[in-house]
Amino acid sequence: MRIGVVTFPGSLDDGDAARAARIAGADVVRLWHGDPDLHGVDAVVLPGGFSYGDALRCGAIARFAPVMETIIDAARGGLPVLGICNGFQILCEAHLLPGALTRNQHLHFRNRDQFLRVESTDTAWTNGFTAGQEILIPVKNGEGCFVAEERTLDQLEAEGRVVARYLRGNPNGSQRDIAAITNEAGNVVGIMPHPEHAVEALTGPSLDGLGFFTSVLRALAGAPAGAQAGGHQ
Repeated sequence: MRIGVVTFPGSLDDGDAARAARIAGADVVRLWHGDPDLHGVDAVVLPGGFSYGDALRCGAIARFAPVMETIIDAARGGLPVLGICNGFQILCEAHLLPGALTRNQHLHFRNRDQFLRVESTDTAWTNGFTAGQEILIPVKNGEGCFVAEERTLDQLEAEGRVVARYLRGNPNGSQRDIAAITNEAGNVVGIMPHPEHAVEALTGPSLDGLGFFTSVLRALAGAPAGAQAGGHQ
């Protein structure tokens, strides 16, 4: 399976995302922001960083990159897309996901290992986890506070579209402790913490992040959900 990883001007974690996908067993295709061609990939990762320097608003310029026009259409057609940190912001700016990511409530950048609880396994990127599973992956953001109208938050809850919540402390003030959400179809997921930084024992706090990448490979292969993917011990 071929996973594309997009590089925007200012991307910082595109190499890490590509490495995580390779460790999971995918063939990685590096995608350039100015090229609308997805080169036949089966899934796409929008990585973390500061696309276009966050010059206007996080993700607001990247949303109009040529590659995003193609990704938006493909995602609406079912292509699995994972947006990590800045990638989550881009997905919201592109209206593939509801809500917005704003300045952390305490106005400080947060960089720490963060516990999450997986709330939904009905997505292309989390089908290998178990509902309620606790995982540990890094978070690093200054504008990671997820906000939305109350009716939107209620809808996300009612439809099971909250993918993960912060545990043991909310690092940015996100409403209802939301760390990740999905679209109605479950193929598009935005997550503020960084699963690509928790795929190797040498460099990560756990191997829990690998489950996001193995899950999408399982989904693409049509395998049944439910096999354990990671899990902090």
